[in-house]
Amino acid sequence: MGIRFVLMVNKQGQTRLAQYYEYLTVEERRTLEGEIVRKCLARNEHQCSFVEHRNYKIVYRRYASLFFLVGVDDGENELAILEFIHLLVETMDRHFGNVCELDIMFHLEKVHFMLEEMVMNGCIVETSKSNILTPIQLMDKTSS
Repeated sequence: MGIRFVLMVNKQGQTRLAQYYEYLTVEERRTLEGEIVRKCLARNEHQCSFVEHRNYKIVYRRYASLFFLVGVDDGENELAILEFIHLLVETMDRHFGNVCELDIMFHLEKVHFMLEEMVMNGCIVETSKSNILTPIQLMDKTSS
């Protein structure tokens, strides 16, 4: 399947966005997020960005005050997932102009829409920033 979930978490460990591509109950999600966030935030910048947890491989990257965590299958390429995280951040930067935690909080539906354009059923299906942003820009035009 590939990607199992995408989390965006601030430095205090508060989840700002969670997108799951497999079914987990709310309690399972809460427990999983707590364990993963504690494990990743406890690591320093000199340690690698890959952590194994339960049956997941967690690939994470910190941009400013946000951590982007992606849970994947064991067979997934970690470097490709790091590139995916970078593409997601670049896409949000292009739309919001130097994206920050507040942009994600106040425009959560747009960030979810970007993720939905990029990932379908746990597989990366779109990597072109302009193709990802075109529907969002059209929605912005029609709403103004």
